Amino acid sequence: MTDILMSPELKQKTEEEIRGLTFTKNFRSATAEEWYVFMPGFQDPQTGGACGKVIIHYDLIGNRDIHINTTVIFDDPRLYNPALHPLVYSVVDEIVNRLVGYANTLLSVHAGENSYQAEYCS
Repeated sequence: MTDILMSPELKQKTEEEIRGLTFTKNFRSATAEEWYVFMPGFQDPQTGGACGKVIIHYDLIGNRDIHINTTVIFDDPRLYNPALHPLVYSVVDEIVNRLVGYANTLLSVHAGENSYQAEYCS
């Protein structure tokens, strides 16, 4: 869907960022995980490290229902540029696919003007 909204240059940049996307797990408990997100062209301006983090919270209800709440927080203010919304959307979609898989999740993305909420349902 976002391909329609992208110039060829932005599409190429998005593909490069997705190819170079890596993670490290920072924290894990019985009901939550926190991951640092690394992208080749972006970084935290204060530390020079990860450009963002992902928090995955497993809301366990009984022993059969699991609701997943996923929050993505970007620290690089260059990702707040509205012109990069298709890039942010595509990268976050890839993050959810890699870290959460195809499970149902409520998503909250914090990226300045590119912030949004979504629901993934299988």
